[in-house]
Amino acid sequence: MTQGHHVAWARSIADAQHRLDAGNADLMLLDLRLPDGSGLELLQKLRRGGDTRPAIILTARDQVSDRIAGLNAGADDYLVKPFDLSELTARLQAVARRSFGAPSLVCHGGRLEVDQVNRQVRLAGAEVVLTGREWTLLELLARRPGSVVPRDRMEAMLAGAAADRAGNTLDVCMSRLRRKLGPGAVETSRGFGYRLKA
Repeated sequence: MTQGHHVAWARSIADAQHRLDAGNADLMLLDLRLPDGSGLELLQKLRRGGDTRPAIILTARDQVSDRIAGLNAGADDYLVKPFDLSELTARLQAVARRSFGAPSLVCHGGRLEVDQVNRQVRLAGAEVVLTGREWTLLELLARRPGSVVPRDRMEAMLAGAAADRAGNTLDVCMSRLRRKLGPGAVETSRGFGYRLKA
């Protein structure tokens, strides 16, 4: 986990395609030079297939024509190496804001405010302090308030963030999150998943 993001590293196009097909990635960082081909070709293939997940290209190529080619292929941003990690973080947040909608969400009868840009939560005006795992779950729920997020999706995110993969990790984290957000903020869809009360 880095800056609140859960990172899955793919060493090749084949590996990246496999991870993307699993559906657990919300945003892609693509290098143009990979052992088995070009990240640009992968992006073009994904876009032709209807994949709209945001993508940032990372490359050592700094020619204007290279940047134009990347953006025309469907990239949302283009970052030239070497770069500062704080700039990468800022670009990730900017692309996420544009792609995932409102950075601030007010729900649960107006009592709960989730600031997805600054990663802050307030309940009835008071700040709620969340652990990394709790924020991961809340962020997933806050992207689609009122819609159910499947258990397996949430478990996959937690497994990527944690060293232990105990079967009850999701239930324990969700129980703690519910206590912090107050009764009724998170609803259970039995046998399927959870939703944030819109």
